[in-house]
Amino acid sequence: MYDIFMWFTDLGNSKIAALLIFFPIFVGIILYVYTNKKRSKRLESYKYIPFDDDQDEVPSKKN
Repeated sequence: MYDIFMWFTDLGNSKIAALLIFFPIFVGIILYVYTNKKRSKRLESYKYIPFDDDQDEVPSKKN
């Protein structure tokens, strides 16, 4: 059991372990975002959010 911890603490081995952990997570996130058509349309509509701020302004009160 102690040998496993010594293997992981070696800098060369920990890079491989991090790659094996984070690369599948990255691929899973990409697949999650781009596979569903409804989600894709919703995410595409978000690109217009900065331009919608001008339309939502509340007119100031006049005295």
